[in-house]
Amino acid sequence: MRPRVLIIGASLAGLRSAEAVLAALPEAQVTLVGDEAHVPYNRPPLSKEALTALVAGDAALEKLALRHRLAEGAVDWRLGVRAVATDAQARTVRLSDGAVQGYDWLIVASGLRPRRMALPHAEGRHVLRTWEDAVGLASALRPGARMAVVGAGFIGCEVAATAMKLGLSASVIEPQAQPMLAALGPEVAAAMAAFHRANGVDLRCGLTVTGAEAGALILSDGRRLEGDVIVEAVGSVPNVDWLAGAGLDLSNGVLCDATLTARGSDRILAVGDVARFPNALFDATPRRVEHWSIPGLTARRAAETIAARVAGAEPAARFAPLPGFWSDQHGLRLQSFGAPALGDEIRVLDGDLARLGDTPCLIEYRRAGKMVAVLGLGAAPAALAQHRVRLERELNETVAA
Repeated sequence: MRPRVLIIGASLAGLRSAEAVLAALPEAQVTLVGDEAHVPYNRPPLSKEALTALVAGDAALEKLALRHRLAEGAVDWRLGVRAVATDAQARTVRLSDGAVQGYDWLIVASGLRPRRMALPHAEGRHVLRTWEDAVGLASALRPGARMAVVGAGFIGCEVAATAMKLGLSASVIEPQAQPMLAALGPEVAAAMAAFHRANGVDLRCGLTVTGAEAGALILSDGRRLEGDVIVEAVGSVPNVDWLAGAGLDLSNGVLCDATLTARGSDRILAVGDVARFPNALFDATPRRVEHWSIPGLTARRAAETIAARVAGAEPAARFAPLPGFWSDQHGLRLQSFGAPALGDEIRVLDGDLARLGDTPCLIEYRRAGKMVAVLGLGAAPAALAQHRVRLERELNETVAA
């Protein structure tokens, strides 16, 4: 009998899962469910190039469409509907249109949604996750307008940089001591703070938002921050509500083992940024990884697991994907391989953190004396690639030892 593989989530992770399953199991019956009506598209440009193009009236969702290798008719597409409940014992998922979809294998690729501030006066406040979010935000971006961004993670910093490019002023409120602190560490985050300020951003760290009024935010220092456009970039929430009652650990995404099988069900797997899994390159601690490279890597692993078990076997025990991310802010490209957040010290391999934007910079992150990541700030791809090779070699030697 053809194995039925149901994939919930039709963004990058879901699309790559469908490709990987059919590559490993050509006979599989694959259904791909997505709550957006659009075909899968690329999200990272929404805070940068796509937002700029929307303001200029030169944007189309088709330009963001993800390329794929799915033959016509190979997948049963169910777009514009979402999963609302799961019966793990019956192996069914109920959808928002009332349909009940059965499965032999369920791949959770439902991703994240923006966290919202629990404050009144929600009108005029934007988030940025979907194409519709970008369209709504773009309509409010006018030269001379004042933007207030809450949260100085990657999305918040990218949106602020884009706003400055479009002729707005931008203020960013961040509760931590520096922007992107958890991802980059204190030294690099401090350098990025100085870089944003040098580019005109009013960056206010160590503050929270305690209230909101129409067109303004009230800050923890008692000041009132005016904003014609307010953007909430205060993190994300895993879309796992529909899995309640399935017997899984949903405390932070879907807890999985190294095969990406959910703890609590041998027929449910998770991929992408909703999956919390151990990575043999670093340690045995399960983590969610919200990096662009992870959807494809976890999709292949989940397909490998399903194909092996359909054949009555088990996949290879070791799963050691190398994370990677990139960001563009004020014309500066940040690109990393590995896990900078795990580092306890940095080494500047090239350049000067005090001169970001003027000179390329290469940073090595180490934990307990061992290399765990490399970060390029305006660095040439060839230079970064050399250190990536060294990073992979050192990480794999550590695993082998």
